[in-house]
Amino acid sequence: MPIADVNGIKIHYRFDGPEKGDVVMFSNSLASDLTMWDYQIPRLSEAGYRILRYDSRGHGRSSVPPSPYTMEILTSDVVALMDDRGLHQVHFCGLSLGGMVGQMMGALHGKRLRSLILCDTSSYMAQRSIWDERIALVSRVGMEGVVDATIDRWFTKTGQERLKISVEHTREVILNTSIEGYCGSGLAIRALDLREIIKGISVRTLIMVGEQDQGTPVSVAEFIHQQIGSSVLKVIPNAGHFVNVEQADIFNKALLEFLSDRTARGDLGSGV
Repeated sequence: MPIADVNGIKIHYRFDGPEKGDVVMFSNSLASDLTMWDYQIPRLSEAGYRILRYDSRGHGRSSVPPSPYTMEILTSDVVALMDDRGLHQVHFCGLSLGGMVGQMMGALHGKRLRSLILCDTSSYMAQRSIWDERIALVSRVGMEGVVDATIDRWFTKTGQERLKISVEHTREVILNTSIEGYCGSGLAIRALDLREIIKGISVRTLIMVGEQDQGTPVSVAEFIHQQIGSSVLKVIPNAGHFVNVEQADIFNKALLEFLSDRTARGDLGSGV
């Protein structure tokens, strides 16, 4: 189990794919872990990419330091892990919380990125009371208090029926998420406001969002797209928040086309 001692904590990470390939770094959502990217590994490996996944602090097998966390701290974890592994640049892909970290990476550490992929994420948390309620509920009753609602936000009803094994695994990961880690990261999300800073992102950026995402809807992705001049937007049909799982084939195709630079020629399709 690879563990990096960086930034005052232990970060669990995993490499897949050929050793000499360009590195694509994946960052997980709140209440998930690095296994959420399982559907991406075979396709990217076959295409010659080296994949680096990690458990965000407070999640999976990484350390669970005391709450609260901030986006600045979560972003510094990424830079510290890259430095520890001797990586000057990566393609960075994050979903939800991971996408928030990605926006910070693009704005503050753009020179460390070859490209940026932001999935089902937000740049601003308008209804902060929602996070006050979720944090209070989890603190009181544990992850059982939010697991059902989370699954319904992450997957459409059709997806839940079609992907029962994947959904059940996701449910188990949610239930096993540390309460401290959830609340610490939830406070970072509650304070989120990247609306101005992301205007400074100049690295080539792909924004993907599930057409039926309830938590970070298409309108939120469109706003991020408007703020980042170097970005393209792809809306993926028949998908909720966990678009990389529910529509893995479409997601992987768009991701690989972007990584291979075909989007620079406008070849990503009608979803852009």
